[in-house]
Amino acid sequence: MKAIVFHGVGDIRLDEVAEPTLQAPNDAIIRITASAICGTDLHFIRGSAPDMQPGTILGHEAVGIVEALGEDVRNLRIGDRVLVPSTIACGNCAYCRAGYFAQCDVANPNGKTAGTSFFGGPKTTGPFNGLQAEKARIPFANIGLIKLPDAITDDQAIAMSDIFPTAWFGAKMAEIRDGDTVAVFGCGPVGLFAIVSAKLLGAGRIFAIDGLDDRLDRARDLGAECINFEKEDPVETLHRLTNDIGVDRAIDAVGIDANHTHHAQAPGSAQWQPGDEPSQALEWAVQGLAKAGTLSIIGVYPAGFDRFPIGAAMNKNLRMNMGNCHHRKYIPKLIEMTLAGRVDPSKVLTQHEPMADAISAFQKFDQHSPGWIKVKLETTAQPGVTGLG
Repeated sequence: MKAIVFHGVGDIRLDEVAEPTLQAPNDAIIRITASAICGTDLHFIRGSAPDMQPGTILGHEAVGIVEALGEDVRNLRIGDRVLVPSTIACGNCAYCRAGYFAQCDVANPNGKTAGTSFFGGPKTTGPFNGLQAEKARIPFANIGLIKLPDAITDDQAIAMSDIFPTAWFGAKMAEIRDGDTVAVFGCGPVGLFAIVSAKLLGAGRIFAIDGLDDRLDRARDLGAECINFEKEDPVETLHRLTNDIGVDRAIDAVGIDANHTHHAQAPGSAQWQPGDEPSQALEWAVQGLAKAGTLSIIGVYPAGFDRFPIGAAMNKNLRMNMGNCHHRKYIPKLIEMTLAGRVDPSKVLTQHEPMADAISAFQKFDQHSPGWIKVKLETTAQPGVTGLG
């Protein structure tokens, strides 16, 4: 089968690989009908997230059809159309039972303290082969697959595999209440869904901060007040537009990608080292928040990143919540909201690309080509091997 395979920093290829097989009684094999490219994938390609193992299939978002089931998967049938939550969880441990699926004690083979397991990640997360492929093995499939109603399209579903639940999780952690003023830093796919989520939770005003006009145009379409940090100081503007009070809640939806030197790094160049510089998004968020405000961090920061304006945050009595999303907890609710017509997740998708063109799609996504915000990969791979260099 065809799959997008990591070979090294700056080097991914469309390869022919062996088809997955059942390895445990609670496994499933799915034929993938749609996957997606995520900003997190770029961390691995750029080298800003260490310990990626050559040969790992990338990708952590997918919709598919069940082709095989282990004997202990008793809530699904062959032929079911399913959504794959990005993080992997057993469903039985104390953390899973409490809803902390991203902190499952069992899923990560590196041990209880190893952290979150997800598809297509570095050694510390498993590793587990990812979902940018024609087929995939899903461990703990009775928990890790969610049957989709016929009324939910693949375009809607693929956005609920990771980016929408992550944004919803971030908005919930921001403690948004009716009438709150909210700032969202980063208007990529997660940031746009954070705007949607903040509105659903009752925010009165939402500011969107980014440096790309096409992303800000989409944020404006969603009702956000837009600030382009390439044209004005975002902190000064936030304070001016809030009568020098600041915002009640801030969501960092960009993470380490906010750093300009990291953005400028070309795939295959010298590896960026975590901790080299502070996060611009975090500094702006802390400065832009009102006293006693809440900061929610869902942008990705690699292990070893240790630059944070803790003094300024402490002296403003800020509350901080952060972490990896517990996808399995939130996806059923998001499906219900989509069925009810409260939101259409497919509107954030900007590109539909065949897997055969995935390498060029990665390049355009990495370069922030105008209009390239969220890419859906349709599983129509063709023979051939190419590289990203």
